[in-house]
Amino acid sequence: MYFDTHAHYDDEMFDGDREWLLDRALPESGVALVLNPGCERRSSLFAVELSEKYDYVYAAAGWHPSDAASFDESSETLIRELCGKKKVRAIGEIGLDYHYGADTKETQQKVLRRQLAIARELGKPVIIHDRDAHADCMAILAAYPEVKGVFHCYSGSAEMAAELVKRGWYLSFTGAITFKNARRAPEVITSVPLDRIMIETDSPYLAPVPNRGHRNDSSNLPYIAERIAELRGMTVGAVAELTMENGRRFFDI
Repeated sequence: MYFDTHAHYDDEMFDGDREWLLDRALPESGVALVLNPGCERRSSLFAVELSEKYDYVYAAAGWHPSDAASFDESSETLIRELCGKKKVRAIGEIGLDYHYGADTKETQQKVLRRQLAIARELGKPVIIHDRDAHADCMAILAAYPEVKGVFHCYSGSAEMAAELVKRGWYLSFTGAITFKNARRAPEVITSVPLDRIMIETDSPYLAPVPNRGHRNDSSNLPYIAERIAELRGMTVGAVAELTMENGRRFFDI
């Protein structure tokens, strides 16, 4: 059984078959739990709606760095309100993205700090999106030592991973670890303690080999588990069990 700790079933790419996937296809493929994060107002509300409709779906609420410009006081109010819902287990996804948003660094950093402050206040873990912004992410998070979380779709170095683990953080891996150009992932996965690893699809993005280039969904989790199993000398079943346990612990499920 698998836990997809990061999947966007609120995305419009699922409009045609969302109900079929969540009602039938995913449970039948061995997916026991899904965490759907929010990226702004609409998606955060949608994530909560899905969590209330499906027993095995949980939610997070937050503002993605790409949507930082729309964050205001009402956004803070909404995050606090949604975090009061029973199945909202984290604030996210939040963070920094300098790949597409290098010209909005200051705004992104301000919004990240405001959401970390909410997480500290509410005692919630956070889901971090970090793209081409490793140094700034680490520096900002160091100012909120009480806040713990997970770096989703981890792409940093083994040294950065070691520092995050030391701080009490988790790392989550996507289908990107199956790509031929995944150079850092093997070193990181083989060095990180097994109790700090989670798996995710980031659906509908980052479908793993052999389905790369197609819309992703949680049924592809076994390919990610298989790659981790190869690197750690484990069975796929053991990786599934381990990452399920880690995800349930992290999200308090």
